[in-house]
Amino acid sequence: MNKENFLVTVYITNFNYGKFIKQAIESVLMQTEQSFELIIIDDGSTDNSKEIIEKYKDLKNIRIVYQKNKGLNVTNNIALRAARGKYIVRLDADDYFSPNALELLLEKLESDSMLGMVFPDYFIVDTQGEVLERQKRHDFDNEVKLFDQAAHGACTMIRVQFLREIGGYDESFSCQDGYELWVKFTSKFKVSNINEPLFYYRKHGKNLTSNEDRILDTRATINSKFVKKFNKEIKSVAIIPVRGEGNNIYKLPFGSHTLLEEKINQALESNFITKVIVTSPDENIKKLINDKYENLDKVSFFYRDKSKTRINVDLNSTLELIVKKFKNLDFKAITILAIEFPFLKPSKIDDAINTMVLFDADSLISVRNTNKLLFRHNGRGMNPILGMEKFTKMEREMLYFHSGGISVSTRKNFEKNNKMLSGKVGHILLDQKSAFEINTEFDMKIATLIKNDINTQ
Repeated sequence: MNKENFLVTVYITNFNYGKFIKQAIESVLMQTEQSFELIIIDDGSTDNSKEIIEKYKDLKNIRIVYQKNKGLNVTNNIALRAARGKYIVRLDADDYFSPNALELLLEKLESDSMLGMVFPDYFIVDTQGEVLERQKRHDFDNEVKLFDQAAHGACTMIRVQFLREIGGYDESFSCQDGYELWVKFTSKFKVSNINEPLFYYRKHGKNLTSNEDRILDTRATINSKFVKKFNKEIKSVAIIPVRGEGNNIYKLPFGSHTLLEEKINQALESNFITKVIVTSPDENIKKLINDKYENLDKVSFFYRDKSKTRINVDLNSTLELIVKKFKNLDFKAITILAIEFPFLKPSKIDDAINTMVLFDADSLISVRNTNKLLFRHNGRGMNPILGMEKFTKMEREMLYFHSGGISVSTRKNFEKNNKMLSGKVGHILLDQKSAFEINTEFDMKIATLIKNDINTQ
């Protein structure tokens, strides 16, 4: 086969996956679509990977690259420079393709010259290859309007010309290759997907995706980079609501100060918060703000009528009054911060604002997702909701809960709808510590232990 006839470059990245790499290679060789070249890149393995890879060195249209450990994004760019195909797709050495994966992905891309990226559903398997569940993505042709859920980094077929046009992969990031690429790719080119499982993603505890803090911090850095690049940075006011009078959680000591002061400090450390407004009917809180922050114009108190603090009354009517009072301030976003989350990183506030503007959402909430089986009582007994017990896990049925206490809206959207969460609602995922919430004395004891542990590190 001449290189002019290659339609697809497949490359397998490997680091110490000798246990799995044969299955990955064989899954490529057994494809129904045979117009491909295969590049196997071993990134400095110290196990028996080379011994297995060498068995394929004499096969037609297979190239093998041995290199010292360079990391994923450097390796991605090496493959891109070496690619002779019209399209390129990565397969990690611990995963493997369905037999018709290349055929169906290729067919989709060939049907539309403006289409730059296609990705499929997939199966999750264990170390033995036993299928655990099917992951079904949204229908990107008919359902998706908010592109804040990225394609999988591997097993996504991309038009080589377009990928080279945007400069390939950013080598300054050592993880989240799929997300970084997704943000810049979707800003320029059309993407689509196939709602059919075409690869097997192996879950074994050593996957990069199991390192939550690293992934979320990297994602926040990527968001910040592109917000600056696209000149989308905006300023926001931060509003901290406190019920007071009977709900004295704000007074609880947290280190050398109170929970309320901790939340104010978090807001002040944000790069985009230009004004912090504490709102409450409690005169003690007013006195605390006036005494503690009298020389700081950036912090103000806004009286909230006691009738507006009842449990069945939302915050929106108070926000309307605040926006009117501070209408001459230079801000394009409104950020609500709840005091019950003492470990929220200020960088998460920045990331919430960045994520909202980056994906052109109207509002945004901070969330955690849950894989726990949730039930509803229907009068006859308990039943799992949304078919969570099903083998197929549909993206549209994934459950999230508001956590971390961040809500953001563009000023324009709030003034139009008089509601914080309205229009197109985006999200950021929070790490477990930032999402820790204090509601009881027991929670407070745990928070104190965590705080003391942080202080002694």
